[in-house]
Amino acid sequence: MKVMIDTNVVLDVLLKRQPFFQASYEVMKRSALEEIEGCVSATAATDIFYLLRRALGERRAAKESLEKLTRLVGFADARGEDVYAAMASNMEDFEDALLAAIAQRCRMDCIVTRNTKDFRESPVRALTPEEFLAL
Repeated sequence: MKVMIDTNVVLDVLLKRQPFFQASYEVMKRSALEEIEGCVSATAATDIFYLLRRALGERRAAKESLEKLTRLVGFADARGEDVYAAMASNMEDFEDALLAAIAQRCRMDCIVTRNTKDFRESPVRALTPEEFLAL
């Protein structure tokens, strides 16, 4: 199963955010154990690094956390065609629309996110970590 993992799920794990950590961790663990093919959008890497740096207070700690992430998941690249698809989308948030376009092109089975309402118009179904784990 190919799964696009949204930024909020990644940050739940890397920053151990409660009460979301456990379910998000279980999703990431399945990717690390290669039970699923877990991916993060390459476009999200800069956002993740920025948010980690802010939360952890230093560049080195943020880089170390990002390096941990590279051992847990793969990265799905963004192409120009994804940008066009996102612009043509009915989704309100462009960043979410781009993530959905990448997930569709890469033939992901679902997007795991805590914000499923933001993906109502997504061509790829969105599930919370809890919903995904219940499959």
